[in-house]
Parts: sequence; C-alpha cells; structure tokens
Amino acid sequence: MWKTLHQIARVGIATEPAPGADETLRVRAALQGQILAIMGRALAIRQVDAGSCNGCELEIHALNNPVYNIEGLGIRFVASPRHADLLLVTGPVARNMELALVRTYEATPDPKLVVAIGDCGCTGGVFGENYASAGRVGNVIPVDVAVPGCPPTPERILAGIVTAVSASQRRAHPQG
Repeated sequence: MWKTLHQIARVGIATEPAPGADETLRVRAALQGQILAIMGRALAIRQVDAGSCNGCELEIHALNNPVYNIEGLGIRFVASPRHADLLLVTGPVARNMELALVRTYEATPDPKLVVAIGDCGCTGGVFGENYASAGRVGNVIPVDVAVPGCPPTPERILAGIVTAVSASQRRAHPQG
C-alpha cells in the first residue's frame, strides 16, 4: 500500500481536463420548447417494424438512451396505435405485414402522421417490390416524411419526427 501511495504522491493527479460546454444542450432545450409549442403536449409514437433487418430499430432504441433522451423532449413511445399521434415505420413492407400495417394505420386517431425510416422504408431498399415484399412504406399507407439512411442516425430520425410534426402544424394553421 505504501508503494502505491508513494507512486500517487510522485506522479500527482493524472486525469483528463473537464469537457467544455455542450452546445447540444441548448439545441435540446430549444427543440423541447418547439415540440411543446407545436403539440401542446407530449408526442406519442407507435413504432412498427414492417419487415426490417433491425438496424433502424437499434437507432430508434438509441433515442431512448441517456445521450438522446427523447422522453425529456416530450416524445414517448406507446404500445397501442390508439394512443399514438405518429407512426414510425421501418423496413420494406413484407407481404405478411401489409394487413397489420394498414390496420395499425387505421387504428391511429386522426390527425395521424407517418414517418418512414431507413432506405428500405423510403424506397424498398435492396428488396424492392417482389413476391415477398410490397416495397416502400408509401406503397401501403400514406407517408408524411421519409428519413433515408442505412440505418439513419438517431439525430436524423429525430429531425424527421420534428419535421413531420412541424409540417402538420403548418397544414393545420396556415399563415395568412
């Protein structure tokens, strides 16, 4: 033990300097204010995997971790489409998921928003349209915003969600 204490006394404190101020915290505060101003309440999202490889789901799950913490922004995920304001759909729509996706869309109360996530959700990706896949989400239900990427980053997914909410607000309350 004395050897360790002597080493500490000889070397001193060997730590990294404290990190600088994080500008994203200011952006997050502004974004939270914008979401609450637009929605007037929390945004409820129902995520639907229509046949993806789960790459997009990993990025969506990252939105809930302490780094992105979207729940702190007033955005939460719900289990039922009946409680949702927005559908977040990933993957090319598998033929086996077509009916389930349509029923989920119909169960979501109006006004509803749909955001297609990933290259597969936006274009059908490498799967395209074939006997097993209906292709992009827009082939099955109307899509408000498409977020390309394979997979898109959590920042891009969040930007797509905010874009959909902002666009719906502009349609609901046009200026002039």
